[in-house]
Amino acid sequence: MGINEFNSALDTARQRAVYSVYVVEVYGVYMRRITTSVKIARAARRLLDEDGPDGVTMRRVAKAVRMTPMALYRHFPDRAGMLNALADAGFEDFADRLSGAPSGGSWEARITWILDRWLDFALENPQLFELMFLRRRTGARRFPEDFRAGLSPTANVMDAAIEEGMRRGLLRDDDAWEITFEMGALLQGLLMLYLGGRISGTDGDFRALCHRSLRRYLDGILA
Repeated sequence: MGINEFNSALDTARQRAVYSVYVVEVYGVYMRRITTSVKIARAARRLLDEDGPDGVTMRRVAKAVRMTPMALYRHFPDRAGMLNALADAGFEDFADRLSGAPSGGSWEARITWILDRWLDFALENPQLFELMFLRRRTGARRFPEDFRAGLSPTANVMDAAIEEGMRRGLLRDDDAWEITFEMGALLQGLLMLYLGGRISGTDGDFRALCHRSLRRYLDGILA
């Protein structure tokens, strides 16, 4: 290596070292700033997974993160706000899963794929699913106005698939949003019964039941 090449390599190394120190310092400040919020979010989610929505209280979360309940109110206005934050995070996660919907294949395969992502999410996160879809919450989206306005990132995916089915002549021309909502109600009802222990069998058995139920519903609206 010549002297010019050595000096160039040394300059590059120095720049990388300075950048690394900068990143570590900035990241350290950033982490210090979000540590409390992250701890609160993790504690609230842990309580939710263990004891359901009723188990998430300001006092229990404050105790879990070793702070006073009054200090917790600096981060959330009240318990409802904390539950809404948990639900919003759940919807973001669920929407990310649905964003990978396949563009190829048959229309029916696409519908089945969406159904399976619903089942995956609900069976993996039963308490969170209950909070998101089955509990009364202040500010929760309402049918039909919020859905027709496109405010539901999860329902939008199914509605787009239903509208595509109508455009291609696979489904009878009808109200796509009502069909989307009805299909969601069918699935959520079955999930509520299964998660509540009112349907026996394995997760695989339940998944097969949901597939058959969806098939029966679709048979009724085919063109």
